[in-house]
Amino acid sequence: MLRRFTPVLLTLVVVVLGVTALAARPDTSPPRRTADYVVLAGVAGLRWADVDPQTTPTLWRMAQQGSIGSLSTRSAHRPTCPVDGWLTLGAGSYAGWNGSRPTGGCPATEVTVEQPDGIGANLPDQEGVVAYNADRQPWGTVPGSLSESVRCSVAIGPGAAVAAARPFGRVDRYAPELPADPAELLGSCVLSIVDLGTVSGEEPAARRAAARQADQALAKVLAARPERSLVLVAGVSDTEAPARLHVVVADGPGWENGWLTSPSTGREGYLQLVDLAPTALSALGRPMPERIFLGRPAVKVDDRPDDLATAIIAPADADREAAAQRAVAGWFFALLAAAQVGLAIAVLPLLRRARRLAGPHSPPPVSRRIVATVELLLIAVALAVPAALLADAVPWWRGDHAGVYFAGVTVALIVGATALVRFTPGHDRTLGPLGAVAGLATLVVGADVLSGARLQLNGVVGYSALEGGRFSGLGTVGLGVFLAGSLLSAGWLAQRVRRQWRPMVVVAVGGLAVVVIGSPYLGADSIGAIALTAGVAVAAAISTGGWLTVSRLVWATMAGLALTIGFAVVDLRRPVEERGALGRFLTALGEGTGGLTVHRSSTANFQTLVNSPLTVLAVVGLLLVWFALLQPWGGLMRLFGIYPAIRAALAGTAVAAVIAGLLGGTALDVAGAAGALVVPMAALASLRVLDHSTDRTVPDPGHPRPDAPGGPPGVRPPDDDPAGGRPADGDAPPGGRPADAPGSGPQRHPAASSDGDAPDGGPQRRVTESDGDRGGEPPDRGDRPPDRGDRPPDRGDRPPDREDRPAGREAVAVPAARTPATAEPASTEVAAVRSGPGSG
Repeated sequence: MLRRFTPVLLTLVVVVLGVTALAARPDTSPPRRTADYVVLAGVAGLRWADVDPQTTPTLWRMAQQGSIGSLSTRSAHRPTCPVDGWLTLGAGSYAGWNGSRPTGGCPATEVTVEQPDGIGANLPDQEGVVAYNADRQPWGTVPGSLSESVRCSVAIGPGAAVAAARPFGRVDRYAPELPADPAELLGSCVLSIVDLGTVSGEEPAARRAAARQADQALAKVLAARPERSLVLVAGVSDTEAPARLHVVVADGPGWENGWLTSPSTGREGYLQLVDLAPTALSALGRPMPERIFLGRPAVKVDDRPDDLATAIIAPADADREAAAQRAVAGWFFALLAAAQVGLAIAVLPLLRRARRLAGPHSPPPVSRRIVATVELLLIAVALAVPAALLADAVPWWRGDHAGVYFAGVTVALIVGATALVRFTPGHDRTLGPLGAVAGLATLVVGADVLSGARLQLNGVVGYSALEGGRFSGLGTVGLGVFLAGSLLSAGWLAQRVRRQWRPMVVVAVGGLAVVVIGSPYLGADSIGAIALTAGVAVAAAISTGGWLTVSRLVWATMAGLALTIGFAVVDLRRPVEERGALGRFLTALGEGTGGLTVHRSSTANFQTLVNSPLTVLAVVGLLLVWFALLQPWGGLMRLFGIYPAIRAALAGTAVAAVIAGLLGGTALDVAGAAGALVVPMAALASLRVLDHSTDRTVPDPGHPRPDAPGGPPGVRPPDDDPAGGRPADGDAPPGGRPADAPGSGPQRHPAASSDGDAPDGGPQRRVTESDGDRGGEPPDRGDRPPDRGDRPPDRGDRPPDREDRPAGREAVAVPAARTPATAEPASTEVAAVRSGPGSG
C-alpha cells in the first residue's frame, strides 16, 4: 500500500518545498510619506566617473549626505536616448519616442513645445507618442502617468517637458530654462522635474565641462528647494551606444547616508529608471495609478561607507565591469559553441570505434592516449561556464586589455578544475567524471547564489545591469547550469543506492535545488522553480527504471501545476504593488490585459532564439545526441539501460530546461546552458560504456559447475575478490537458481564497485582482458522494468556471445541466456576460446 502511494507522497513533498520557498518573501512594503515636495533633476549621460569634488562640488556634497546608487536606464528602445529616458521617467514603465533612428545611435531629437498661455505648455506630438507605445510596444505604457497622479507639476527645460506632459500633451507649469531664482516655481507644485543638461562624448575635457555646467544648475535648484522636500538627481539616459550605468542620488528626510535599492532590483546600490516615478509618488504619499508601474519605490539601505570617495568606487567599478562584460560575453559564447562543435566532430569516430566488434576485419581500437585526451577536453568544455563564473571573482575588467585578462583567468580555472576532476578518486569509473563535473558545477553556482549571486551580476556568464532584466538571484545561464548539475548529481547519487530508494534521493536533492532557485532570498526565480519541479517529478518517476508512462507523466504534470497554483494563490493574496511576476500576470489576465504579457514573452522568445549564441549550443547538443549518441552505435541507449537513474536525470533536465526557457521568455538559452554541461558528459559516459560492451562476468564460486568447482578453467577472480561474480542479464546461474534471487548475489571486488550501483539482486564482477584499466561496469539488472518489453530497444548493444568476440583475444565462453521459467539445466561445458582464423 505504501509503495502504491509513493509517487503521491513524493509529489506532495516537492510541491510543499516549492510553495514554501516561493511564498516567503522579503518585506517589500513601500515607505511611508517622507516629503511634501519632490524635485526630479535629470542629467542625460551623467556617470559616476564624472563626479568628483573639483568638477561637481555641489553634487559631491549632496551625495555625501544623501543616498547613492547606480541607475540602469532601460527603456523601450536600445540604447536609451535622452528623449526616451525622459519619457520613461514620466511614464514609470518602459517607453520610447516614436520616429526612425539609426541602429545603435542617438540622433538629435527636436521636441516641439508650445506655450500658448505663458504658464503651461503643450506637446503636439504627445498623442502620437501615446498611440505608438500602446500599439507598437508590448509594455502597455501610458506616457504621462506620473503627472496624471498628482494635481499639479512643474517642468523646467525641454527634457522635463517630455517627462511632465500629461497623456493629452498638457504641461501644467513650464519654463524653457532654469530662472535665476527658481524658488517660486519649485514651490508652486508638489512635483517638479528639471532638465539640467547633457553630458556626452568620450573626450574627458568635454565631459568635465558639461558636468560642471550641470552642477552649477543643480546648485540653484538646491538653494531654492522647498522645505521638507526630496531631491532626486539622476543620469536619465545614455547619449550613445553602448549603454552604461549612471548616477542616482537621493537627498531629503529619511535618505541620509545610505545605498539606494528597490524591490525591482533586489540589489543594494541599484535602481532602475522606472523606479523614480513610483519613488516620487511614494514619498508624497500618493496612490499609484490604476495601470501599475513596472518600477517599484526606492528604499534606503544602511552600511554605506562614510567616506564618499570610497563609497563611489563600487558604482564606478560596476559601470566598468558592465561595459566590459558586454564586449567579452559575445566572443566567449562563440568560442564555447565552436569548441562544442569541434568536440562533437572529434567524438563521432571514437564512438564508432569504441565498441569492440567481432571478426578479423574489425577496425583496430583507438589509442588510449587519444581517448584520454578527448575525455579531458570534454571535461574542460563542460566546466567552461562554471570557470567563467568564478573568473569574475578576479577584477579582470580593470585593465586595458580586459578580454585578454578574462581569457587567461578562465583558462587557468578550467585547467585547475579539469585536473581536480581527473585526480578525483573514482575518475576511471564510467560515471566518475559525470558525477564529479555535475557536483562541481552545482557547488560553484549554488555557492554564488547562497552568497548573494555577486559573481553573476555583470558577469560574463551572468546578467548585465545594463539590460535591466535582472539584478539579483539566478540568471539564465546560471539557471541552466544549476538545474542540469543538480539533477545529474541527484541521478548519480541515486544510482549508488538500491532501486526502491532512488526516488527519495532524487526528490531530496531536487527539492533542495527547488528551494535554492525559488526562494526570493536566494535564486529569486519562480519560473525556474516551477520548471525544476516538473523535471524532478519526471526524474523521480523513472529513476527506478521503465519508461515515462502516461501515469508517470501525469504525476509530473500535476507536481508542476500544483506548485504553480499554490504559489499563485499565495501571491494573489498580497497587495497589488507587492505581487510577483505570476501574480501580476494573473491580475492582468483578470483585467483583460494579459495579452500584453503573452506578447512580451513571445517577442522575447523569438528575439532570443534568433540572436543568442546559446541557441547554437542547444542546437549542436541536440544534433549530437539525436544523430550520434542515441544511435545503436552511440552508446547512450546502452548507458540508459545500465544506469536508469542517469537516464532519469537527463530526461528531467530536458523537461526543466525547455519549460524554464519558454515560460521565462529566454527560448533555448536555458537549454543551451544546460547542454553545455550535459552533452559533453553524456558523450564521455557513452564512450566509456561502449568500451565495456564486451565485458564478461565470472560465475559465482558459491554455485560451482560440476566440471569446474573453482570456476571456469583458466580464469579466476583476483586474489582480493573472494566473491567472484555472476552472469549478467539476469540469466540463471548453474543450478537453475535465478541470478536475482535473494541471497544469490555475490559480493564485488572493491575496485569494481565503480558507480556504487546496487541492484536488488546484488552487484556483479566482470573480468576481462581490460579489467584493472577502468574497472568493470555492472549492468543494473535490478532496475529493469518488470515487463521485459520495456527494455530499451538497443538490442545491438547487448554484449556479444563468444561467437562475436574479436579476433586476437582470449576470453571465457559464457553459457547462452535462458529465462528461469523455461530454462533447462544449464550446460556446464566451459571452453577456453583461443584466437585464430575461424575460431568461434
